[in-house]
Amino acid sequence: MGRPPASAHATATPERVLEAAELSFAAEGFRGAKLADIADRAGIRRPSLLYHFGTKEALYAQTVERCFARLRQALLAAMSAEGDFPARLGRTVARYVEFLDAEPQLARIVLRELLDGQGPGRAILLRQVVPLLDVVERFVRQQGRAAVRRDVPVRAAVLQIGASALMRAAAGSLREPLWGATCHAHQLARLLLLREPSPASS
Repeated sequence: MGRPPASAHATATPERVLEAAELSFAAEGFRGAKLADIADRAGIRRPSLLYHFGTKEALYAQTVERCFARLRQALLAAMSAEGDFPARLGRTVARYVEFLDAEPQLARIVLRELLDGQGPGRAILLRQVVPLLDVVERFVRQQGRAAVRRDVPVRAAVLQIGASALMRAAAGSLREPLWGATCHAHQLARLLLLREPSPASS
């Protein structure tokens, strides 16, 4: 793989490496990705990559943490925006779907780790996914007390919505045959969580 043009070096080296690592780990997994290929994609040599990150495990951890930091920021902004709970719930789901559509490599990394169960990824995901899931569940339970159905298992419903969008984002060419041309995560969220879904979602 050729090195990027000189203009690509306007981005700081660690940032370029992390961007390259996201693509490589998403495509090949932790074990399959090669540091030499990541370095080449970032326009540097392998020793330079190791100078910045030390080990493959450290690079992987920072790559996954960086992805989840961006996702967490996006979701928190949507949850704290103005409006009633159904409106904020809708924005939160929409922002989640938009994020995964824009960065499907995160979806692929998460699914690889759920299926693989080896290497450092599972512990990293536990540190990233569980706290974020806790935040979303707390948002639904506390902010949606007057709007959320009392009989719904909130955490299970959030996981159902989140997992469906995650798989859709990772599906590539199978997305439309399996899910259709439109993402229905927002409609699913309203039907699963809210006491009185709007007529448009029925």
